[in-house]
Amino acid sequence: MALDVLCEVNNCVYNREGQKCAANKIFVVSHKGKKASSQEETDCKTFEPIE
Repeated sequence: MALDVLCEVNNCVYNREGQKCAANKIFVVSHKGKKASSQEETDCKTFEPIE
């Protein structure tokens, strides 16, 4: 399991110094059902914008 999850989305509430994700859990989904063929076919559903 990864020790650090990195994120370059600056307006996410979970983004911390060093582009580290501070969320307790990460939820990634595929645009094509249960399998993805590339990074472009996935999204992070953990994202929450800074208000």
